[in-house]
Amino acid sequence: MTNTALDITLQPHDVAAYLRRHPEFLADYPELAAQLTMPREQGPVASLATYQLQNLRDKNAELERRLTELTAIAAENEQLMQRVHDLNVAALRASTPAAAARDVITKLGEDFHTDHVRLLLFGQHLLLPPSDWLVQEPGGRAALPEFADFLAHHEPVSGRLSAERLHRLFGDRAQDIRSAAVVPLGELGLMAIGSRDPDHFQPGMGTLFLKMIAATVTAALARAQGGT
Repeated sequence: MTNTALDITLQPHDVAAYLRRHPEFLADYPELAAQLTMPREQGPVASLATYQLQNLRDKNAELERRLTELTAIAAENEQLMQRVHDLNVAALRASTPAAAARDVITKLGEDFHTDHVRLLLFGQHLLLPPSDWLVQEPGGRAALPEFADFLAHHEPVSGRLSAERLHRLFGDRAQDIRSAAVVPLGELGLMAIGSRDPDHFQPGMGTLFLKMIAATVTAALARAQGGT
């Protein structure tokens, strides 16, 4: 077969396929590596070796960025875990169920940088004194049609709530709330945490810590329900 025939039949994708099947090719013909020109966004690179070195540097920079990001997330999660632990300790140290609920609400505002917290409880059988963070709903679930889907799924929700939901939870403070998280408290009711920051609570954010906090609040309320 003549060189002309090869030029006609051999296509660039054939060369690429061959090199993929024989990655050792340039090791056998090292002089080619110095002659190849590699395209880059900023212009051509002089050699394959330079191209590979730059690629390694780019990959290392990306790995370092991801490691820094993961380290920051781990540190933030550690701080959150410590705050949840402190919240649990505060609930355990409280002398009465009412004091436990109050201490938990206070720490949610202080340690978790939230602006408003509300407990919306079903019925009137819980032995808690009136408070600005407490909302009693004698009608129970049936009186909260705006939360029917939420109560049916028993999962926290977060983000920007509708004006109707915000008013039901926060009353005259609803206009201050730009984002919120709502977590179920078993059969006892729900807890709402509101923030003036529209990005403080976002849809799809992790709910592990919210569930842990809800478990602490539910346990404290169960004590109040039993009158112990």
